Parts: sequence; structure tokens; C-alpha cells
Amino acid sequence: MQLRVLAFVLAGGKGTRLYPLTKERAKPAVPFGGRYRIVDFVLSNLVNSGVYSIYVLIQFKSQSLLQHLREGWEVSGLLKNNFIIPVPAQMRSENEEWYRGTADAITQNVNLIEQADPHVVVIFGADHIYRMNIRQMIEFHIDKRAGVSVAAIPVQKELASEFGVIETTDTGSIVGFHEKKANAPTMPDDPTRVYASMGNYVFSTDLLLRELYNDAKSEKSSHDFGKDILPSLIGRADMYAYDFQTNVIPGDPSGSPQYWRDVGTLDAYYEASMDLRAVSPELNLYNRQWPLRTAGYFDAPAKFVFDEDGRRGTAVDSIIAGSSIVSGATVKRSVLGRGVKVHTGALVEDSVIFDNCDIGRHSKVRRAILDKNVKIPEHGQVGHDLEEDRKQYHVTESGIVVIEGHQSTVDVSTLQV
Repeated sequence: MQLRVLAFVLAGGKGTRLYPLTKERAKPAVPFGGRYRIVDFVLSNLVNSGVYSIYVLIQFKSQSLLQHLREGWEVSGLLKNNFIIPVPAQMRSENEEWYRGTADAITQNVNLIEQADPHVVVIFGADHIYRMNIRQMIEFHIDKRAGVSVAAIPVQKELASEFGVIETTDTGSIVGFHEKKANAPTMPDDPTRVYASMGNYVFSTDLLLRELYNDAKSEKSSHDFGKDILPSLIGRADMYAYDFQTNVIPGDPSGSPQYWRDVGTLDAYYEASMDLRAVSPELNLYNRQWPLRTAGYFDAPAKFVFDEDGRRGTAVDSIIAGSSIVSGATVKRSVLGRGVKVHTGALVEDSVIFDNCDIGRHSKVRRAILDKNVKIPEHGQVGHDLEEDRKQYHVTESGIVVIEGHQSTVDVSTLQV
């Protein structure tokens, strides 16, 4: 049987804890790794897994995300007979409201499911950093004859209060959900860990439609999968936890650990970015059998110029994206986006620099996140005096300085008449 699969990507979150990086963009549109966006991870996972019919549900501050989808996913020619389509809130609820929860986001687009008539519906979030062979989760769902399969990642039980925890039997059957409880049940075969829900689901279509319609009628519901629909299915449907640690990515070395990060805070985002700098990073962006896809930028190569004492362009343990120029400056343990310029005598350390930033001569930047188009003046210092930085910028609890970016000017075509 040819299995028909329809995917929904939930990409409408505000990402308030990533402010100011989310001041002018939705969380899925936040840059990551020099040239990517967070949404690229889930879309790449789906496409690499052979799932090509994808609706991206958008909502808050969606312009940056829409532009990225248009540049990288809609006009790339990658999907000739299928689609990746952004869908804003349809206002199909009784009071014509925005998406009220994850389940309501699907309910407002239930006509898309009915028109496609898929066998299964895949519902994934767009705000995590990870690689996953989603085909294996779908096969698990079919083999179990499940109504719902929930992706689960084992974490230490001490972290149970930070996650929605899934309680299972030794066969993986779900018998309970526990939202951020320190004493949540541990895994059946491991008393030191719990199953944390990744917020990614595979539904059999008939069950999903039935539950969405019932949930929409409930005035007591918050219209959320994790809070309402899934707990209500305990004892009424066959639900299974899919263990993410069993997932295998083609092209990765045998036994490679599975990487998943919830970059919900600035500190978590910074740490995930720093993970990329490792000699053998857990998050492998260099596996050609499982590429991380993004917009096809027409960038010149990165360039490092001058080889003189006191004026040598170098980058060590760093990622440097296209069109960036390190001119007689030093970059250490950092991630630089596209078109960044680091001028003579400047020193950038342990930092994440977004596109088109300009680091002035003899300036110093340490443990910082610079949003797009930030300009550091000559002899400027960031991250060396946190008390002074707090007067101008946002500084996290761990001492990461975050400097708000500036919107670039849009070029408008002109014609001689």
C-alpha cells in the first residue's frame, strides 16, 4: 500500500524568552549556525524522510519566516510534484480568533486534511534543534497499529519538572501524561530517566479528525494537544511513545548519539550554537546523506586577509558563513553569519554574530549574540564589562550580552522613463 502522509509544522510561536531576537521575527525564523533558520531543521527532517506534502502554520511576526520560506523552500525547485505551503490563521473558529492552541491550529485547517485524505497526519513543532528520520517514526506507528504516536526523548529524572513527561508500560504503550512534575514516573527499564515529550506526533487520520471536532465543542478545553487531547485519549485509543534514541540517521556513524535541544531561552540558544564548534559535534551538519537544507544564497566565499605580525586574519574553532571577511582580525570559538566584516585588530571570542554585522577596528566582543546589522564602533567593547553592558543591552543570567539588530533597508527597483 502506498501510504499517504500529510504534515503540519507548527511555526506560529512568539518565542518571548528569546527576546530581543524575536522582537521582529517568529522563533522559527531565528538564525542558527551561520546560514540556517531554526525552521530548517524540521523541514529538512521531513523532506529527507520522504514527506513532501507540508503545511507550515504561521501566526506571530511572520514576515521574516514567510520570506525565508519563499527564498529557500518555495522557489528552490526541490519539490516538483508536492508542496511546502505557509498557512496563516484562517479565523475559522466561532469567534474568528487567532490560533488558540496547537490543536486549534489544526482544527482551523481541518479542511486541508479532509481534502488530502491522508492515511496519517504528522504534526511537528518548528522550534527545536535536532535531526530525525521521521519515516522511522511513521513505520513504528503503522507497525503498532497506533492511533497516536508521540516522540519521546529520555532525560534524567532530575529534569522531569522542566518537561511534559510520558508514562509508559514496558511495551511503550502510553498510560499517562505528567506536566512538569518532579516526581513523574520514570521509564519502565530505567529508574534514572523519564520520557520527555518532544511535542511531535503521528496521528491516524480518522482518530485525529474525531478528536479535533470533539475538542472544538468543549468550552473547558484550552485546545492543546499536550494539555487536552492526548490526556483525554488515555484508555480510549492505542497510544505509543516513540523512543527518539532509537532513531537512525542515514550516513551517521553507527551508535551516534541523537541530538535534540529546546532552544527556548537565550542561554539555551547560545549553548546550542556553541555546540557546533566542536571538532566532532553531536549535531552533524556535514552529513551529505542527510543535508540541512536552507535558502540558496548567492554568496561569495568567506575570506581571511593579511598575514602580517599584529595584523593576521584568522579564525579558530569557528564557523564562518559566506561573504564574511576577517581582515587582520582574530575570531575564536564563534559562529559568524553571512556578510559579517571583522576589521583590523578586532577580537571576537565565544560569540554568535548574525548576518551583516560590522565589527570595528581594534574592538573586542566576548560571549555575545549580535543580531543582524549590528555595528560595533572602533575600539568598542562588548562582554568585558557586564555592568556597563547592562546599561545599554540585554544581558542573560549567565552573562551573555545580546544586542538588538536593525532592520535593513529594502531595495526598490527603479526604471528610467
